[in-house]
Amino acid sequence: MPVEDIPIRDDSIRLGQFLKLANLIDSGAEAKGVIADELVLVNGEVEIRRGRQLVPGDVVELEGQRARVARG
Repeated sequence: MPVEDIPIRDDSIRLGQFLKLANLIDSGAEAKGVIADELVLVNGEVEIRRGRQLVPGDVVELEGQRARVARG
């Protein structure tokens, strides 16, 4: 499955923000829902913390779409 690199400006980004930046969701409210429903994987494991700090190299997956945090 292909992984799209999504550059970030800072050293880290919160999971909820990254989902929106990577166009995996449309809104912050949607982020809360998919995370609460345990649909989001970070590095292959279910993540339920919307505020989880992601760093370059982390891979986020939602409904078959994958995005990797990259240095901006």
